[in-house]
Amino acid sequence: SHLSAQKTTPPIDPIRESVVMSLACWIGPEQNVLSKPEPAHCRRLWLEQPCLLPAEMAALLDVGNRFKGWRVKVLDATFPRSEGPPGLQRHLNRVCDEAAAVVAEGCEVLVLSDESVSSDWVQIPSLLVCGAVHQTLVAEKLRLKTALVIHSGDPHEVAHHALLLTFGADAVCPYLAYEALLKLRDDGKMPEKEGQPDAKVCASYQKAVGKGLLKIMAKMGISTLQSYKGAQIADAIGLGKDVVAMCFYGIASQLGGHGFEQLAQRTLAVHERGFSAVPRGLAADSLPNEGQYHWREGPNAEKHLNDPMVIAKLQEAARSNSRAAYASFAALHNSLVKASSLRGQLDFKPPRQYGRAPIPLEAVEPASEIVKRFRTGAMSYGSISMEAHTTLAIALNRLGGFSNTGEGGEDPIRYQPTPEGDSMKSAIKQVASGRFGVTMEYLSNSQELQIKMAQGAKP
Repeated sequence: SHLSAQKTTPPIDPIRESVVMSLACWIGPEQNVLSKPEPAHCRRLWLEQPCLLPAEMAALLDVGNRFKGWRVKVLDATFPRSEGPPGLQRHLNRVCDEAAAVVAEGCEVLVLSDESVSSDWVQIPSLLVCGAVHQTLVAEKLRLKTALVIHSGDPHEVAHHALLLTFGADAVCPYLAYEALLKLRDDGKMPEKEGQPDAKVCASYQKAVGKGLLKIMAKMGISTLQSYKGAQIADAIGLGKDVVAMCFYGIASQLGGHGFEQLAQRTLAVHERGFSAVPRGLAADSLPNEGQYHWREGPNAEKHLNDPMVIAKLQEAARSNSRAAYASFAALHNSLVKASSLRGQLDFKPPRQYGRAPIPLEAVEPASEIVKRFRTGAMSYGSISMEAHTTLAIALNRLGGFSNTGEGGEDPIRYQPTPEGDSMKSAIKQVASGRFGVTMEYLSNSQELQIKMAQGAKP
């Protein structure tokens, strides 16, 4: 998971402060900056951004033929399907050994490619091979002698690009993402791209990835790609110590988790989908959807807290004020929290386990006092509705808690009491850069102000 800025490192607004942000970077062998200046210091490649277009990747692969003294080496990042799960780690070591050998011989551009994937050859996950090669070159004191380029069908989301870069890659060419976009255009699934040349369709994706990278960097308060590359701005969740030690040395992995065996099994399962033994005519018309973005039904689907049955029970409880319906909602919700989040794995120990006796009920703070510390989420009324927004404010004001305006301002009519004597104004007001609705009246009708920096609330 990506890290984000804390109190000592404020985030950046990647849009309004874009003048200080850059994705451009030099790649290739670096010389000692303290040595005497000479032409060798200038023998590097300049990239405007790390997401390479197919034409740019082709030019990079050809740089050794076009410019004297440049050597480009492509290493195969796949393993034989016949070797099964053990093949992943074995060939990961093989790629690392080959990488160290060719860089020691003077390779200036090292490309890790899985383009040779076939029914008999399985891709090594790009983040694993990128991290492992990067760590190997660092350990051998060879990393600054070459550019590390990932040519893979694996990355397609912005987060994939960001992780590859922060764990050592200098550039990424997501060839399968480009091929998928062109296929969608040709099949009429993207009417707005119909008739556009291939280069323009790919450039749109490249631009979107660039903007996404700037946003991810900005959350950590980093303004240039040069500071983000290789900085390992992430923690591991669910990865075993052996995987972290080889591929992501130095980052935190508090929980442990999957080792190479489990990762290989998942990789082989994904490979089986693409090269299934089932005849094409009998296969499903669409790719399997595990529900990573939207809820999907099925035993192997991703768990979501916003399960349809949970929402139905919550609505029933709210409409009927039924304790039984709320109990059903709470039971379903708690089971999903346990199945899909880290906090769901925590439980209270009984007092007897640590030598404590329960305190008398008379000493427990009453619920009427506890709810005064409740806060609602910061949702602008434009994101829900005026009715829902005012209902939340009235409810929290009755309880003595704090509702939050979000960043959309607040109608001044809500500052006046209702005929029933209720207050519709939110106790917490947010101030965001360039947002409407922030007036002196708005600010003076608050009990707490939250100033948002780069869309991150900082009370």
